[in-house]
Amino acid sequence: MVTDAAAHDGARLQALLDSENTASDVWADTAYRSKGNEKALKKHGLVSRIHHRKPKGRPLPERLARANGRKSRVRARVEHVFAGLKAQMGLFVRTIGLARAKVKIGMANLAWNLRRFAWLEIRAAGG
Repeated sequence: MVTDAAAHDGARLQALLDSENTASDVWADTAYRSKGNEKALKKHGLVSRIHHRKPKGRPLPERLARANGRKSRVRARVEHVFAGLKAQMGLFVRTIGLARAKVKIGMANLAWNLRRFAWLEIRAAGG
């Protein structure tokens, strides 16, 4: 989903949920944690794997910090793709209109996937 910079990510969670996706876990950063989102996930029979926020002015309790660490190991796989798009491919979206932004992001995703496919093919061939 592509939105303008002023849109809050957490408010878009329910629109991102896919009823055809058979996975029950939802992984996300702290921007998506809210009572409304947690309630919506539970209503749809989904398990929240959303990071916990650090309380303002206090450290995150050790139990929650460990839980965030476990979640980070899974999320890191996805975050590396975003970092690659940004750093290696120079993805910086500064367009006029959401339609142009969608095309730019889509083309970057296509290039990333082709590059990944080529790498996997070479690796499978023993090269």
